[in-house]
Amino acid sequence: MNPHFSPPARAQQGTIGLVLALAIAGSWLGLHAYGMFVFELTWSNWPAALAMAAVQCWLSVGVFIVCHDAMHGSLVPGRPKLNGAIGAVLLALYAGFAWKQMRDAHFVHHKLSGRAGDPDFDEHHPDNFWRWYGTFFRRYFGWRSILYVHTVVGIYWLVIGIPMVQIVLLYGLPALGSSLQLFYFGTFRPHSHRAQEPFADRHNARSNDFGTLASLATCFHFGYHLEHHHRPDVPWWGLPAAKRAGVGKAEQTAKVPA
Repeated sequence: MNPHFSPPARAQQGTIGLVLALAIAGSWLGLHAYGMFVFELTWSNWPAALAMAAVQCWLSVGVFIVCHDAMHGSLVPGRPKLNGAIGAVLLALYAGFAWKQMRDAHFVHHKLSGRAGDPDFDEHHPDNFWRWYGTFFRRYFGWRSILYVHTVVGIYWLVIGIPMVQIVLLYGLPALGSSLQLFYFGTFRPHSHRAQEPFADRHNARSNDFGTLASLATCFHFGYHLEHHHRPDVPWWGLPAAKRAGVGKAEQTAKVPA
């Protein structure tokens, strides 16, 4: 453990985590409700609709990252039942995902990162974005998610009468876009096998060199991925500080004999 980096105290971390989770998930649900039940799509307000879709895509990424922190117990340290409840509800709302299945698969990912058996990795196409994404999508988007999405769309379209183009633009595209965003910045870039950029250690992960704002905009700092693999107890909002403190690099240096 890097002696120059200390995460916040548990109580402080939990408070910050809950406030940020409420802000992200609340904004996500609020914008979705507005886009489905209040907003009326017309030719004149397409630019506003596209802006809403882009923001909703980003918020969807944030919701998944909150669930990811809940998996590691870093959302509210020392409160496993609360972490599990928040993660289960948000994953179900996100795409009908099952909490235990997703959590267990993520722990396997940490154990076998970037190797055969890693559910987030495609050992047959370790440097091909689209084939790897296809494998990734098929592994996680199972019958539960298909049933959930079809049910929601069916209710919105056939029962409530929301135009399909509005459903696709403000619900379907942000959801699909967020999966691509999460995969590219949080899985493919950190774990793809590139001969010109070998991995630093057994975690088979690398971090992007984005500044803090770009890192937040792209994937809620999940692109600081090597730091996350070395310190999964650090919440997403603490990863910039972990990167500045040299988490990962300091530990690699300490293992090199003098």
